[in-house]
Amino acid sequence: VGHPGTCRVLSIQSHVVRGYVGNKSALFPLQVLGFEVDSINSVQFSNHTGYAHWKGQVLTAEELNVLYEGIKLNKVNHYDYILTGYSRDTSFLEMVVDIIQELKKANPSLVYVCDPVMGDHGAMYVPEILLPVYRDKVVPLADILTPNQFEAELLTGRKINTQEDPLSALQVMDLLHKMGPETVVLTSTDLLSKHGDKFLVALGSQKLTKPDGTNSNQKICMDIPKVDAVFVGTGDLFAAMLLAWTHLHPKDLKTACEKTVSVMHHVIHRTITYANDVAGPGKRPSPAQLELRMVQSKADIENPSVVVEAKVL
Repeated sequence: VGHPGTCRVLSIQSHVVRGYVGNKSALFPLQVLGFEVDSINSVQFSNHTGYAHWKGQVLTAEELNVLYEGIKLNKVNHYDYILTGYSRDTSFLEMVVDIIQELKKANPSLVYVCDPVMGDHGAMYVPEILLPVYRDKVVPLADILTPNQFEAELLTGRKINTQEDPLSALQVMDLLHKMGPETVVLTSTDLLSKHGDKFLVALGSQKLTKPDGTNSNQKICMDIPKVDAVFVGTGDLFAAMLLAWTHLHPKDLKTACEKTVSVMHHVIHRTITYANDVAGPGKRPSPAQLELRMVQSKADIENPSVVVEAKVL
């Protein structure tokens, strides 16, 4: 494993002036862990769209290409990782695909970490026209994929039957592997946790090719404590931390997921404690008060104490 400091990541995500979402959620934690991160901001907004007001600019596919061309002209378009998250424009997403294909030609060992952000809880919050682009063009290029349950179902066309059949979730992960990615983590599912409904279940699957050419597959599951608040930027933090910890533990999905989820736990716990303090007794915290306490969590990002064990299936 190379030291992260020799590792260069290209992150194509949203940017907000105030708060933590997209690149603002991914950059700091990756840099703290020693990665060089180049960022292209797909949008520049005043704040995330969960506030009462937001204003800003959106980068077009053509403008994305211009920025990439500049990097290429200087011959500094060598990357070890690419990270992408929320996109709501097909031409922009297709330009991202072109760039990834070119960067993978330049460096065949490049790892593409894709969070296929399309929706949650049965509803899409991007235009439906994005689904075939993700399914047919983006996912086949991805090496690490982090969908939630709904996104995994959209991509495979297969429902996960949460009540009686945990096997259906494993089958969906296998279908996603067949589409391209060798590491798949379902960041949240409605599978029933043995610890009751105060927990979300996350599932991970990693296909490894052994030196003798045979395949092995590690599958894990984790119970993640639910928190009663709406956080923004947590999915972006999750994908960034999975990139970092799979780099640091390349053949050990169990440890990578434990550290990723533990970082999430520490950041969210610090955030909700702060937000409740500031809001005062009996009041629900505002979006501004619920912005992730990212900088305050620097020590936990660098060296997370593991609070959630993953079970190998």
